[in-house]
Amino acid sequence: MNHQLIQARRHALLWLEMIGIFVISPVIMAVFLPPNWLFSALFLLMLLGLWLLYRTPSFSYSDLYRGFSAINWAVIFGFFAATAVVCYAVVIYFAPHAAFGLARHNLPLLLMILLLYPVLSALPQEIVYRALFFERYKAILPSPGAAVVLNSALFALAHLMYWNIVVTLMTFCGSLLFAHSYAIGRNFPQAVLLHAIGGNLVFIFGLGIYFYSGNVTRPF
Repeated sequence: MNHQLIQARRHALLWLEMIGIFVISPVIMAVFLPPNWLFSALFLLMLLGLWLLYRTPSFSYSDLYRGFSAINWAVIFGFFAATAVVCYAVVIYFAPHAAFGLARHNLPLLLMILLLYPVLSALPQEIVYRALFFERYKAILPSPGAAVVLNSALFALAHLMYWNIVVTLMTFCGSLLFAHSYAIGRNFPQAVLLHAIGGNLVFIFGLGIYFYSGNVTRPF
């Protein structure tokens, strides 16, 4: 009985912790904090995630780089092609004026984004939303498939601060593959690479207008 009570208490604390990080924090960010705090908040969240992973007995930091040799390049190239088609269709339908905007008007900025996005954005997000989520909270997660869907919904919620349905749908759909690569394929490098490709294609095709904090307009 004591063991069961201890386990129930631990699970309850994990639920509170997970809800605080993946539900309450994004809502506070979206509703109350200035949009230009995004990268500062992401950096602090990554530090918190790394600390919590350090305190997770079943996790080893070596898990973060294990998998380079097992990257499924067919998945990588397939995702690249499919995302390019989707990005082109979305920008032409919703914002044709922005198509290839950075490439046409500010190529140096686009090149800087392509270089920095994988390290400053994709990697921190994958540490928090893949490694932390699936390792620290695996004891309270549903079946692997359901956990991937839940993870993707929370990842879309993390982008609530942009207040844009295009961002919500694209982040949810992309996250299904990122989460699957980590939760099912056990391959963190592949998840980061997919995320980096998706984010870079967003900016190449001009959809960065939806992912730029300076363009955020709250509906209230």
